[in-house]
Amino acid sequence: MTDIGLIAIGAGLAIGLAALATGLAQAKIGAAAIGAILEKPESFGTVLILLVIPETLVIFGFTVAVLILFALK
Repeated sequence: MTDIGLIAIGAGLAIGLAALATGLAQAKIGAAAIGAILEKPESFGTVLILLVIPETLVIFGFTVAVLILFALK
């Protein structure tokens, strides 16, 4: 396998695994969030922030993938 192929696989794994972890986290947070909103509707803002926090994992994964891909230059 060439170096470019391995670099592409590494970049794909960086984004893919980060997205998978984010999806699993948001599934659990989302289920709990719906219950919290039903019991206390004024907690919507806090719940929304807690749902957005795992998305930073994907942003970090994307950043790492870009760094990996442009490390050759």
